[in-house]
Amino acid sequence: MACVMDGNGRWAARRSLPRTAGHEAAEAAVIDTIEAARSAGIQWLSLYAFSTENWQRPAGEVDVLMRLVRRTIRKHAPALHARGVRCRFLGMADPRIPPPLAQDITDLTTLTSDNRRMTLTIAFDHGGRRDIVEAARSLIRAAVPAEQVTEATFARHLPYSDTPDVDLVIRTSGEQRISNFMLWQVAYAEWVFPRVLWPDFRATHLWECLDAYRRRQRRFGDVRRPAATTGEGVR
Repeated sequence: MACVMDGNGRWAARRSLPRTAGHEAAEAAVIDTIEAARSAGIQWLSLYAFSTENWQRPAGEVDVLMRLVRRTIRKHAPALHARGVRCRFLGMADPRIPPPLAQDITDLTTLTSDNRRMTLTIAFDHGGRRDIVEAARSLIRAAVPAEQVTEATFARHLPYSDTPDVDLVIRTSGEQRISNFMLWQVAYAEWVFPRVLWPDFRATHLWECLDAYRRRQRRFGDVRRPAATTGEGVR
């Protein structure tokens, strides 16, 4: 399962608050979603925290986001580790990431590396197109013959190639865009677009999205699949 955490700015605007207040309020939604997903038995959860395009935002907002991510890591790292959550960060290529934050991210990744109850992937400084380009470069560097390049071999050159394809993507706020998010992995994902803004997203909303997913009929392009087939379990 994956979440595009959208609506922080609109949440703040509706309350006549600065956009950064929406980012601060989003912390509770992140933690509640992780815990609810873990309780639901979801083993792979990806959260879209910061895209390669987000560097275009005002410098003050970006600075606040960096500080909030660092604060959240430091505050919740012990609990995530205690609950068996393995934390990984997808992206992390831009030199503008503050070194103290980069170190905290490294420390959290190392601390939780042996956990297996859930894998939490934070897409941070992430771009789906960039990941695909980097996989192509990796294939070239490895001198893989063209006739041996298949979907399977290509996928093995993506970052965190052990990550399974995404079954369900939740994008809050009602917006309906992919936004350059894990483009390879979401190729056959089901999407749900709840209108709730991300800072207000809670466990009850997650369960509603899971119920919507389970009512879907997934054929993966094969019309021969029985019409009664419903959504498989979310990983």
